[in-house]
Amino acid sequence: MAKEKNNKMEKIVSLSKRRGFIFPSSEIYGGFANSYSYGPYGRELKNNIKDLWWKMFVQERIDIVGLDGPILLNPRAWEASGHTTGFNDALADCRKCKKRFRADHLVEEATGKDLEGQLEEMTKILKEEKIKCPECGKSDWTEVRNINMMFKTNMNSFDGDVYLRPETAGAIFLEFKNVVDSMRVKIPFGIAQIGKAFRNEIVARNFIFRVREFEQMEIEYFIDPEVKWEDLFEEWLKLQEDFASELGAKDKNIRRYEHAKEKLSHYSQKTVDIEYNFPFGFAELFGLAHRGDFDLKEHSKASGKKLEYFDPQNNKRFVPHVLEPTFGLDRSLLVALSSAYTEEKLEDGSERIVMKFPKKLAPIKVAIFPLLKNKPKLVEKAREIYDNLKTEYMCEFDDNGNIGKRYRRQDEIGTPYCLTVDFDTLEQDDVTIRDRDTMKQKRVKIKELNDYLNKKLK
Repeated sequence: MAKEKNNKMEKIVSLSKRRGFIFPSSEIYGGFANSYSYGPYGRELKNNIKDLWWKMFVQERIDIVGLDGPILLNPRAWEASGHTTGFNDALADCRKCKKRFRADHLVEEATGKDLEGQLEEMTKILKEEKIKCPECGKSDWTEVRNINMMFKTNMNSFDGDVYLRPETAGAIFLEFKNVVDSMRVKIPFGIAQIGKAFRNEIVARNFIFRVREFEQMEIEYFIDPEVKWEDLFEEWLKLQEDFASELGAKDKNIRRYEHAKEKLSHYSQKTVDIEYNFPFGFAELFGLAHRGDFDLKEHSKASGKKLEYFDPQNNKRFVPHVLEPTFGLDRSLLVALSSAYTEEKLEDGSERIVMKFPKKLAPIKVAIFPLLKNKPKLVEKAREIYDNLKTEYMCEFDDNGNIGKRYRRQDEIGTPYCLTVDFDTLEQDDVTIRDRDTMKQKRVKIKELNDYLNKKLK
């Protein structure tokens, strides 16, 4: 089963490059540190996921507003949040091949023990159990030590280290007062943000699952500390599972994992991960944490500014508690790819690969083909239809190769509908529409195309 899953991952990686979803970054220079570029179709898929998330969690909700905060924040913010001292991974180097690894992962995979934070114990087990290096197979380790995961940079107008944000939440807490003062928000309310974050991970792996530069879709949901929060926590978990379903994930591939109380961060009252069964196994997709009032209180203490909410109905002032639903955009896209990837055997004995994305996520919604590229009237008519549809839908014009090959290419891109302009089109003013999933075809009048596609796609 594991081999089969890994094989699927290899196929997804191959298709992603072949069809313009995801490219290894800097490949002409030999690549660079597990970084990737989203190609033309990957960019469209990514934007469709972001648009879906924003519509679901901001546009359609009266209690959540948006924010777009900066990547570079005042370094004092990361001191207040504990990132400069506590945002660490346990590092061990192999002395033979010089590769670096997460020591806690090495120990847990070999012994089943979770020794997070116990550096001396991890060093002892690595040596006594003679745990082998995954790269070279030797067992010669350095002492385990902490390494901070924030990327450092510098700023000409600032004396000292400046950091690339390791999460998007920082800006939300820093702008809490401005949002409360400028918007008519009422408790409970949320502030949402989509943006890049950077973590200097020791080991990036599993394609785009764990990378050093990634995007988060995150909400800080502020609540009255005296209200019962458990039901609201459950509601957010259900909303996260609903969003996973919107990505194409099946219920059987989604599960919850609650962090043990003794493993929780000191400020967390409860943390639950929504896990997805990726081709390499179940792993965290989304997270939900009850962060209490830790962030607002620490930033208030460090800045000297009151970060409170005044409730006019109950005539009371308080520091809100926070529920934090976090969604990884890159992992969401990997779920969409994994869920959509389908291999089918056809009646004629041939096979096809088809990406069965939910239609709202498909990078290209409609492909328009002239039957033959050397027939000017067919090409002209197909171009006319393309020009009429492109303002409403993301379309693609394709006249390269025979129709069968063009269908297969669009199947691998995940295009729901292909329109073919043939000789009958010139006489009857209709086209053939081919459905991606059923491969069935039907004739539709050109004047009815917009209504037809609107019903199918929206």
